[in-house]
Amino acid sequence: MIVHEWGEIAYERAIARMRRVHAKAVEEGCNHLIFCSHPSVFTVGADDKGEWGVPTIRCDRGGAITCHSPGQLVSYFCFQAKVPARFYANVLQAYDKLLKTWLPQVAYDKARPGFYIENRKLVSLGFRYSRGVSLHGVALNVDVDLALHNRINPCGLEGVCATSLAAEGVEVSMQSLKKLLLAQLSEVFDDPVQA
Repeated sequence: MIVHEWGEIAYERAIARMRRVHAKAVEEGCNHLIFCSHPSVFTVGADDKGEWGVPTIRCDRGGAITCHSPGQLVSYFCFQAKVPARFYANVLQAYDKLLKTWLPQVAYDKARPGFYIENRKLVSLGFRYSRGVSLHGVALNVDVDLALHNRINPCGLEGVCATSLAAEGVEVSMQSLKKLLLAQLSEVFDDPVQA
């Protein structure tokens, strides 16, 4: 697994760069994982028809509306995904094991894709697949401005609000979190991080 660290990067610039990494993953047959965060922005999936009351950027991933902001760990996956269901199951397994180290009550909800604690959404997922390789990924709220995130119903879901690791009492640095996540992903995908 090849890891890219992009820091904070504008959403549209990140998506353009992700497409270039995707092309490389298709050509080389390697898995590429991108870590970044975005300045505050709301994005909507390609099929979304909602009216949100906030400026949005339309993108080609699945899902409805998502808020990105500093303090969120965005992980873009350009992974080999010849069988998308198996790829997705591996991603879920890695995040489930990671989150349950601190929050045993966290659960993935298949009906409204994401990880939740009761009605509080902690993690959003949105993928697309092209030429056997995944695009887009996972947004984990580490320590975000929840007032901003709760200007919308996460993913357009009624009765759901955003939460974060910090709001749930979990104190972890972004670097430690990335290291722990990489360990889980390396295990479930059987793909060590390349130096």
